[in-house]
Amino acid sequence: MHNPDRRKFLSLGVALGLVGVAAPAQAWASADSVGGTGTGADPEYVWDSAVDPLMVSLLTNGQVPAVNTAMAGWVDNGDALPGGLPAELRAHLEAVNKLPSWADPVKLARAADFNRRKDTYLFMLYGLGSGIMSTVIPREARSVYWSVGGADMKDRAAKTFTFGYDLAQLDAFKPTGQFVVTANKTRLVHGAVRHLLPQSPHWKAGADQVIPISAADILVTFHSLGTFVRRRMLDWRIPMSAADQEAFLHSWQVAIHLLGVPDEFIPKTWAAAEAQSAQVLTPILAATPEGLDLAEVLLGLTAEIDLGVTRGFLNEFVRYALSNEVGDWLGLPRDYAAAALLRTVWPAFILFREGLSPVAPGAFYMFDQFLRGVAMLFLNKGTSGATTPITIPTGNRPAG
Repeated sequence: MHNPDRRKFLSLGVALGLVGVAAPAQAWASADSVGGTGTGADPEYVWDSAVDPLMVSLLTNGQVPAVNTAMAGWVDNGDALPGGLPAELRAHLEAVNKLPSWADPVKLARAADFNRRKDTYLFMLYGLGSGIMSTVIPREARSVYWSVGGADMKDRAAKTFTFGYDLAQLDAFKPTGQFVVTANKTRLVHGAVRHLLPQSPHWKAGADQVIPISAADILVTFHSLGTFVRRRMLDWRIPMSAADQEAFLHSWQVAIHLLGVPDEFIPKTWAAAEAQSAQVLTPILAATPEGLDLAEVLLGLTAEIDLGVTRGFLNEFVRYALSNEVGDWLGLPRDYAAAALLRTVWPAFILFREGLSPVAPGAFYMFDQFLRGVAMLFLNKGTSGATTPITIPTGNRPAG
């Protein structure tokens, strides 16, 4: 007997470019992980044993505001830890504020150069692909909406851009870069949210878990970012060498590790990553009231920037990147002229931009301005360009 839900998931997976490798019976096979072996634990019930008790203590004792003040000037990877931190927090940061032993500096350097060469595609897909996809990942949408950041999505988006921007920098993992610090601050934020959100009656009313942001949830977010972006770039035939793709994955492996995900759950290869994604991301995508609101806010913020295109074109690009099914879930009005333009001119534009076609029709100018606009939105971190500090929350979204 045919399973219509499975057929729907496979269809959506194909549209998103996330089905093409058969998912194994167990999505979290540790043999296919960076760690190579594992405990057999289900990451759905693994959180962060190093950070979570620490954040409960800091929140309960009212120490978070002072910690945020102390960490405000801690920015570069090579910076000394700030003074004035509670002893247990300092001990934790001293232990984790470094790259894992298996990090490969050659691959990380290549990933940085890859990010530089493909930055406009990456920023566009992160912003209008992954960013909007996050609104149809129910757990993520509800967690973002009901946390304190959901009340100010411009600031929340800026903090998210900060994470991606710092990861994409040429010196992201070097002492002069900022990503290691950014990842460690984000890990602390996750620990605080795990303690705070279960106290929100609004979050609890729609939650299907007792504690948010499990290791599995972080991996799902990775697949909506790195796995999706790499697959979509392959679908669009953007030239990428095997070494570039491996380096890009390695940068994400290190990033996931820095966020506290055990190595036994981090996929070792793109084949393993796509198998995980096909099993754990595509089937859970769905619209929620929170996600619909967040999508409109995010698209509204994007529309505020002069991208050189209409809102109809913006809606159609989201559909082009994510599928018409996701566009329908989000209620994005159709602009069939823009849709036809995208599907006919976009592939030619990529060839032109990659130097594979000498043809330069006038329509390419609009696409180029569009990409530059999205990239600048990303590079400005959703703001006027000022640094957006990542701070630990002390409460949830205000009621009302």
